[in-house]
Amino acid sequence: MDRGLPHGRAGWQDAETALNVGGITVAFDSETAKRFVLENTSVLTPPHVPEIRLRLADEAHALWLKTEEELERIGLPPPFWAFAWAGGQGLARHVLDHPELVRGKRVFDLATGSGLVAIAAKTAGATQVVANDVDPFCEAAVGLNSQVNAVSLRFDGNDFLASGSDLPQVDCVLAGDVFYDRMFSASAFAFLKRCADAGMRVLCGDPGRAYLPEDGLEKRAEYNIAVTRALEDSEVKHTCVWEVM
Repeated sequence: MDRGLPHGRAGWQDAETALNVGGITVAFDSETAKRFVLENTSVLTPPHVPEIRLRLADEAHALWLKTEEELERIGLPPPFWAFAWAGGQGLARHVLDHPELVRGKRVFDLATGSGLVAIAAKTAGATQVVANDVDPFCEAAVGLNSQVNAVSLRFDGNDFLASGSDLPQVDCVLAGDVFYDRMFSASAFAFLKRCADAGMRVLCGDPGRAYLPEDGLEKRAEYNIAVTRALEDSEVKHTCVWEVM
């Protein structure tokens, strides 16, 4: 696993309804989540996608320094929403450079995190974009980031990777940086393959994570993404955009 990259999202749709912050139990609701995101992020520009601004954590925020174990102790899911991961940046760049992939189409962004890829799709002309994530904090992050970029997204917190779940009714499915954890990667790729088999165009952005599938993918683009050593094992991640076949 890459430095600083938390484990999979599985199970966080059932996250606690209260946070233990500084020894004080705080009830979780949408306003609490929104306030937490605002207090722990600044509006920054991902280096490979300068067209988009996001509320992200950096060295100025304590969230950057918290370990996964510390986050679990206060009841906070790993903050995927607070960082512009390399796979998401590569996929967002590809969508913005090739707007015909999404223009006029219905798009579903799996494990949206900050909403970076979803915002790129909407900016590139998608008619409808669903930003999906089971982390309850992502809804607040996506809402704030969509406002910053003046786009309209629909957030969906359902677990589409659960056994027996229906497929989204869309034309294109996007997934940025989802192959970092063995169990989550297997579930995510099974879902993405089902979408491709159903006739949807499915694109993934990945910077060489450990559990990138070996088969069923065709490369569409390559980028070198500047990242931080606080999160990754190098300052530049070679990132590919793959289509699920």
